[in-house]
Amino acid sequence: MKINTTFIIDDDPIFVFGSKVLLKKCGFASNIVVFQNGKEALETIVKLLESEAELPEVIFLDLNMPIMDGWEFLEAFGKLSGLENIRLYILSSSIDSRDMERAKDYDIVADFIAKPLTEGRISELLSSIEV
Repeated sequence: MKINTTFIIDDDPIFVFGSKVLLKKCGFASNIVVFQNGKEALETIVKLLESEAELPEVIFLDLNMPIMDGWEFLEAFGKLSGLENIRLYILSSSIDSRDMERAKDYDIVADFIAKPLTEGRISELLSSIEV
């Protein structure tokens, strides 16, 4: 599976910069689109659905953000239809086991990944997506 578009939803500019560099270096996706909070991303996804435009194949979602955090995004995202083919990964600096357990409650979450994103982890993700 070729990944055309990936969304990163995270308000940390240093993390976003580093992740974009790594994702590009590893050839993860042709397009990487960044949103600073869940609300911006959700509004874009709704517009894409309404216009029947191409959706991202992968979303990396942070949990702790202003305006709409990752959990609120997941609740709203889960109510939309037509998103079954998107692989959503939670990327968080949280090592709280309660967050990891809570993430399992969402069928739409492919995995919970501890920050920072590494080349090795990106390679693993690419392998699992291409299967």
